[in-house]
Amino acid sequence: MVGRAVAGLLAGEPVVLPTDTVYGLVANPEGEEWALAALALKGRPDGKPTALLAGSVDALLERLPELHATAGVLRALLPGPYTLVVPNPARRYPWLTGERPDAIGVRVPELPAPSARVLDAVGLVLATSANEPGDRDPATVEDVPARIRDACAAVIDAGRLPGTPSTVLDLTGSEPRVLRQGAAAGEEALARVRAARGQ
Repeated sequence: MVGRAVAGLLAGEPVVLPTDTVYGLVANPEGEEWALAALALKGRPDGKPTALLAGSVDALLERLPELHATAGVLRALLPGPYTLVVPNPARRYPWLTGERPDAIGVRVPELPAPSARVLDAVGLVLATSANEPGDRDPATVEDVPARIRDACAAVIDAGRLPGTPSTVLDLTGSEPRVLRQGAAAGEEALARVRAARGQ
């Protein structure tokens, strides 16, 4: 199944992948058409930003080298159940940034082993929860709507996941902000960011 997922992603097809929080609908972010097709499959509203997901901080920095300036903050929180909105001065992946092309969301989860092997092979994916918009976050493969599963090149089953989405932090300003409280305590994350920044 890992091989099928890797082949599908490299060919531009979406995949259902377990993370440390929920089951994600992921796709290759390098092609705008591939990305938009995956987001349309999810039913995600046009213009809503979508995060990038990498298997390691090093892999993330390889694809977005300008993030080396914030590597200390990234490593203070990642890998972990966080989505970090970071500066995007090169305006990479504009089809994922919504109305803020100068900012982009990034994730480095603590991945189940099969997902880690997929990310090792492909490097980077876009990721959104594999559910209908507004429905509960998928903690099991069975929670993923059949129409999404059927449209994917592969569905990797890692059993039951926590089912609570990542905590989202905005790190683009002088003061970090919690945009969404999720799987990890936002106040603890803010304290770790400030410590990493020397504040």
